[in-house]
Amino acid sequence: MAAPIIASVNGVSKRFLLHKDKSFKERIVNFGASRKHRDDFWALRDIDLDIEAGSTVGLVGHNGSGKSTLLKVIGGIIQPSSGSVHRRGRMAALLELGAGFHPDLTGRDNVYLNAAILGLSRKETDKYFDEIVDFSGIANFIDTQVKFYSSGMYVRLAFAVAVHVDPDLLLVDEVLAVGDEPFQRKCMEKIAEFQNEGRTIILVSHSAEQVGSLCDRVVVLDGGSVQHDGDPGEGIRILRDGYEDERRALLKNPDGTRRKLAYEIGSFDVETEMRGDTARLTARLGVDINEPTPGWGVGFSIETPLGMRLYNMTTFDGPALPNTRGRHELVFEIPDVRLGPGKYLINIGLGNKAGKNFDLATPAGTFDIPGDDYGNGVLRLTPSVSADVTVRTGS
Repeated sequence: MAAPIIASVNGVSKRFLLHKDKSFKERIVNFGASRKHRDDFWALRDIDLDIEAGSTVGLVGHNGSGKSTLLKVIGGIIQPSSGSVHRRGRMAALLELGAGFHPDLTGRDNVYLNAAILGLSRKETDKYFDEIVDFSGIANFIDTQVKFYSSGMYVRLAFAVAVHVDPDLLLVDEVLAVGDEPFQRKCMEKIAEFQNEGRTIILVSHSAEQVGSLCDRVVVLDGGSVQHDGDPGEGIRILRDGYEDERRALLKNPDGTRRKLAYEIGSFDVETEMRGDTARLTARLGVDINEPTPGWGVGFSIETPLGMRLYNMTTFDGPALPNTRGRHELVFEIPDVRLGPGKYLINIGLGNKAGKNFDLATPAGTFDIPGDDYGNGVLRLTPSVSADVTVRTGS
């Protein structure tokens, strides 16, 4: 039996007007020819989505792809230019830093204000108030005006209110990246609790690892249109391919030819050889050196298709690398890779210690680890399972 639909987006488009006038005075002066001084920008075009109850959906895309606009349309913060959105159940939203807070009110007053906006009565807010303050961890500042709060304190209090109003649908737009590590961990635990309870979450994030670990469905937006809707791993791959295409486009000359870099990734190949429970990994990297400079190096990392970083290294503290013009081959060998069955990505970057990047490939290549172990995961373990059977006789 299919899960009920908690939010339905039907043929939604959103248009914004971009004014070319630099000031209000110019807009008044050019009022008669105003059409010549503005452009239409379509942030969303003909979006159709059905969000099932109990799912966690990640909205991802390049900057300007329309993901935050779509989240605000779903939340009813802005109205679409065409199309419709239907929701059911109680909704809570964390759309931007400080949204729903009044800077001149104290944290205590803003808890009641924000909870009222999200649909709680004062009596209900009284019931949850102590839990909200305890979760936020800012009890010492709860009677301070929020205009004196740090960005982290804003997020702590806003998230604490949002998750305690008993929402059926939670909308989150990137704000979790502002909190410190312990609070982010607490937020992730709360989201996992929501998922176990069957609540619905729609999340906008630039973190592939966060989206991969939380979401069972990924929607990739590009230019205001849906490019992918479905498997998280495939969605993250499409997103990364788009970033790579965008990066390559920036490296082209006006005539379309590729601009030469000081150091370029010329070739990459990876092989794996299974040896019992471990794999021997050999990666060969061809580097084209066009303009030798001191102190260059290579960054090498292994990730899962969902963006979880498993291993990374650089060559800066290793042996000296060749630094003359031409193609040079570097060989990376890891003799005992203990990874669980699945597909893995290798990312390669060329740069220097000062932080300058010369070239990047994400991913440069992939490899597969076969296996038919008892379990699954990113680690390869060899458990021994036995049963100690004790026969008991009745008295």
